[in-house]
Amino acid sequence: MRRVAAAALTLAMTLLSQPSAARTICTVIARPDTGAALLAEGTCDVRATPASTFKVALAVMAYDAGILTDAHSPAWPYRAGYVDWSGAAWRQPTDPAGWMKHSVVWYSQQIAIRLGAEGLARYGRAFSYGNADFSGDPGQDNGLERSWIASSLQISPDEQVAFLARLVSRTLPVSAQAMDKAASLLEQRALPDGWMLHGKTGGAYPRRADGSFDRTRGWGWFVGWAERDGRRVVFARLDQDESAGKGSPGPRTRDAFIADWSRLAGSIGAPAND
Repeated sequence: MRRVAAAALTLAMTLLSQPSAARTICTVIARPDTGAALLAEGTCDVRATPASTFKVALAVMAYDAGILTDAHSPAWPYRAGYVDWSGAAWRQPTDPAGWMKHSVVWYSQQIAIRLGAEGLARYGRAFSYGNADFSGDPGQDNGLERSWIASSLQISPDEQVAFLARLVSRTLPVSAQAMDKAASLLEQRALPDGWMLHGKTGGAYPRRADGSFDRTRGWGWFVGWAERDGRRVVFARLDQDESAGKGSPGPRTRDAFIADWSRLAGSIGAPAND
């Protein structure tokens, strides 16, 4: 605990002392069979909000519980009062594929309501998903609405790849079918060097002491796995993004990770062109 607390303090001091810029807090790449890190750059054991990367775990939970059945069922209608931060893409009927593609928060909330607080916590503990705390903001009773968005649920990059390793190796304590269906929802990106990336972005903002969001220090995530010629690795990148007012930090983190992939692949003994 002392080591984690010291690391968190060091991270906070570093972030406050550096000039305004998007910067990488951690990049970690690991083997899916053992979870052993092949590369770890930065501070990878300090937790942050998972934001929309939690949709990967939530999809596994929902398929296992029978709430979701396939990529297009159920399709739920948008209703007045649902969150619509991303505009028109969220104000329409949404199925699991659209949920993951457009990162629709209200669809996540509807899944969470159906799982219930106990169900979320039970799966979270079984998956060793960060601190598995779905209580939400203190005193607000909003765990089913936003525990994973700058609230109680926290996960480190190391814990992200540990979860993903179990998903990719199909060793989570759920049905193989649930894992297969959840994995198939993630974005796929074919790179020119032959690697195929499967991933999910996530972005959220830390809270100030008064409870407001600090949009000058957004968290940006990109997590998933990469495969080529029979080789597979899992990865997580966490950025501190200070590009306020320019959209979610998640896609910028994804794009920066992809731009850096050639170097990263070489660093783990997998040259981009071999």
